[in-house]
Amino acid sequence: MSSAEPLLAERLARAITLAGPISVAQFMAAANGHYYATRDPLGQDFITAPEISQMFGELIGLWLADLWDRAGRPDAACAELGPGRGTLAADARRAMAKAGFAPPVHFVETSPVLRAAQAERVADAAWHDSIETLPDDVPLLIVANEFFDALPIRQLVRGRDAWHERLVACQDTLFLPIAGPAVPEAIIPEPLRTAPPGAVIETSPASVAIARALAERLARQGGALLAIDYGYEGPALGETLQAVRAHAFVNPFEAPGEHDLTAHVDFATLAAALAQGGAVPHGPVTQGAFLTTLGIDARAAALGAGVAADRDRLVAPDQMGQLFKVLAATAPGWPRPEGFA
Repeated sequence: MSSAEPLLAERLARAITLAGPISVAQFMAAANGHYYATRDPLGQDFITAPEISQMFGELIGLWLADLWDRAGRPDAACAELGPGRGTLAADARRAMAKAGFAPPVHFVETSPVLRAAQAERVADAAWHDSIETLPDDVPLLIVANEFFDALPIRQLVRGRDAWHERLVACQDTLFLPIAGPAVPEAIIPEPLRTAPPGAVIETSPASVAIARALAERLARQGGALLAIDYGYEGPALGETLQAVRAHAFVNPFEAPGEHDLTAHVDFATLAAALAQGGAVPHGPVTQGAFLTTLGIDARAAALGAGVAADRDRLVAPDQMGQLFKVLAATAPGWPRPEGFA
């Protein structure tokens, strides 16, 4: 057990005891904030596509370079949201350079542990605590790989006569979900309002706000966003909040801050937010279809037989190929990006 673990649990328990239960979103934000600030979880708790194979980052780099080229080769900057160890950016940068594209790199990252790891791979990157300080005078080419799934969600639970927001209560340092006050039916998507008791809807106001802000940037400055994550096209019923530790699922309400809390991304809602912000959404498509269109099979063949298993892990329908989706958004007037019919 980490020496810091009881500090977060006790702080949350004290806050709940004094002020009452908190929302799932507040619990998730506090837990993930501590989790990512205090460790490098990649390889220990979970692994992401850039860590599986260099092919992933290389193909994204070529995607960025192709779009930049067809947009007229403007002065531009690349940004990655939640860049992990910087592996994707390093691989993408190597591929972009071969295509004649060498933009400055910006990372939106708050974890000091992960910033140190990123600096080992992309030493000349510029770091930001939020998207607000990204460059505002050139087009932005933004990558968000497994970023939106870690943003806080609200959970709404259908009772016998109304929908209720799920809250997190505490007994000593035992955290447990409970049904909170009823919420107005108007906030429930109309097709889901008559769901049976016990049904759950998840929403992510934080994801919508960031997507709209990024879209407004693209509309003003030019550029594109590429978002890759596991998820679905909603609205839909179902509970997807999960916690992973040491590559195994654990109770998301136990030991806050000691495991990664994520939820599946609603790509339909994300696309709508991007459109509302003034960008042009494309997709989503499955990760398997996207990487295949970009040429992962040719790249795997060039690298040799040793990467066949990695290729399958990225694109096979029973691995990451189907569950993971890819959504793009471009500034008005920018060309349609590759990989989206």
